[in-house]
Amino acid sequence: VLIAHVSEANAMTERRLARSEWKSYCNRISKQLEGNRAELEVVGLDLGDRVEARWRPLLGVVYDPRADFLEIALEGVDHMIYAPRDLVVEETARGLVTIAVIAADERRQILKLRNPLPLTPAD
Repeated sequence: VLIAHVSEANAMTERRLARSEWKSYCNRISKQLEGNRAELEVVGLDLGDRVEARWRPLLGVVYDPRADFLEIALEGVDHMIYAPRDLVVEETARGLVTIAVIAADERRQILKLRNPLPLTPAD
C-alpha cells in the first residue's frame, strides 16, 4: 500500500496552458515563489543543452501579451523569451515542479524548481 501511495505522490501531470491563461498563471505563481530556488536550462538544436542558471533564487515569471514575450527572472539572470509558442507546466501532488517554454525558434527553456510549489487556487 505504501508503494502505491508513493508512486501516486510522485506522479507528474504535464499540461499545456492556453495562451489566454499565461499572464494570470505567471502572475499567480510569481506571488508564491519567494525563497524558491530554480535551475534554468535552454535546449536547442543549434546550441545543445545549456544550463543558463543553476539553483538561484527565483524572483518571478512574467508574460506580457502585448509585447509577446515571457521573462524569467532569477537572482543575477534576466532571461527573455520572445514570441513564445507554448507554455507547458509539470505538476505533482506536491505542486508545480517545472515550467517549459517553447519559443518560436523551437528552443525549449526549462525552469526546474528545487522544491515543488504548492499551488493555491486561481482568484
